Amino acid sequence: MGPASDRDPPSASRSRAIQVPFNARHLDADLVPARGPAGIVLFAHGSGSGRRSPRNREVARQFQRLGLGTLLLDLLEAEEARVDESTASYRFDIPLLTGRLIRATEWLRARPEGVGRRLGYFGASTGGAVALRAAVAHPEEVAAVVLRGARSDLADEVAREVRAPTLILVGGEDPEIRILNEATYGLLRAPKRLVVVPGAGHLFEEPGALEAVAREAGAWFLRHLTPALTGAPIAGSAAIPSAARRPGGR
Repeated sequence: MGPASDRDPPSASRSRAIQVPFNARHLDADLVPARGPAGIVLFAHGSGSGRRSPRNREVARQFQRLGLGTLLLDLLEAEEARVDESTASYRFDIPLLTGRLIRATEWLRARPEGVGRRLGYFGASTGGAVALRAAVAHPEEVAAVVLRGARSDLADEVAREVRAPTLILVGGEDPEIRILNEATYGLLRAPKRLVVVPGAGHLFEEPGALEAVAREAGAWFLRHLTPALTGAPIAGSAAIPSAARRPGGR
C-alpha cells in the first residue's frame, strides 16, 4: 500500500488530533468520524508502536474508505513512550494498556461521534491481547474484534469470556504466532474466524499482505459494526488468496 494521496477518502481530511483524558493526564489520538450508519474502530497498537504506525495508519485509511470511523490511539504518554524505547518497561504491561483502551472506549462512547455507534477493536501484536481483555471488560460496548499478528496468548485466560465476534489474521510465514493464535482460536466461544495470509511475515510487509489484512478486517467490521448487516453468519478458519509473496526487501 502506498502513502496517503489524493485518492484518500473525504474522511481523511476530517482527521482531528485529540486528547483522551485519564487521571488528570491525557493520551494523544487521531479521530476520524464514521460516515453513514457504520461504526468506529479503535486501534490498540503493538509493542513499541503508537498511533503513527504506518501499517495501522494505512489500514485505517482503508477502513475510512468503507465509511468506518477510526481512533488511532497512543496507549502510552509521550514520556512513557520515550522510557519504553530504551527499557521496554511498558510495552508488556498488558493490564496498564488495557485500562487505557477501556478509558478511551468510555470516552468515545460519551462523545457525539460515538453516541449510537457500534465500536470495534483492531489489535496488533501485544495490542491484540489488550483488545481481547478490553472487549471482556465492555461486552455490551464492543461489537467486533480483529487481531493482526497478535500475541493473543497474553489474553488466553479470558478468551472464553469474549463475546464480540473475533477475526484473527496471521501471516503464513509467522509460525510461532500462528501456533499461539490457533490455541486462542480454540478457546474462543464467540463467533470467530481465523485467516492465514499466505507468504506474510509478522509485520505483513510483503507485497499484498497489508492489503489482504485491510480487506478481511474491513469486511469483518462492516459486517458487525453496521446495523443493517449485523447478524449475518460468518465463521470458520481459512487461508485466503493473496498477492502476498516472500519479501524481496522493505
